[in-house]
Amino acid sequence: MSLFGDLERAVAALYPFRVPLGIGVLIALIGFLLIARRRGWQRIPRRHPRASIAVLVVVMAVGLPVGWVLGSPLFIRTELVEPGVDAPSATTILRGEFSGADEFHTGSGQARILEPEPGRFVLWLEDFAVRNGPDLFVYLSPDPDGYADGATELGALKASDGSFSYDIPPGVEITAVRSVVIWCRAFSVLFATAPLGAA
Repeated sequence: MSLFGDLERAVAALYPFRVPLGIGVLIALIGFLLIARRRGWQRIPRRHPRASIAVLVVVMAVGLPVGWVLGSPLFIRTELVEPGVDAPSATTILRGEFSGADEFHTGSGQARILEPEPGRFVLWLEDFAVRNGPDLFVYLSPDPDGYADGATELGALKASDGSFSYDIPPGVEITAVRSVVIWCRAFSVLFATAPLGAA
């Protein structure tokens, strides 16, 4: 999957240039259509209708599902607002602000690690928003700059927007946690990071 991750990162790097690139692609497409018309390529499907239909069916059978799985999370938004951590004595141990990994992978909101009772810890994401994507998970990382070996997975991202919590498993050394990370597990791509500091 690293190939797809590399491609995704390359597309993200081009995102700031999307307008000139879009104009360039449109001009190239118009040029291709003009060349195809002059050379009579539009007659090929009429001469070979069965082969043309077979190719079209295969392309759609593969391309549409793959395109939907990979592309739909980018424009589908979900929202979840859970009640806050119900403990009057809950103490905020660490807190941080989310920022996106780049101009394409955007993120905002606040992350807090709370201790509602001695020895039990909860991650609370508040006013959170991230660009959606496939297979996003929430991690506690020992690196303030993002995902690193030894990061603790808390579970799949519950929603692209909102305020919600994750229970932190017993045994996690809170003093070693340096950031909260939104990570695309399928393609190994960082979406957003909240470096944590003392509350």
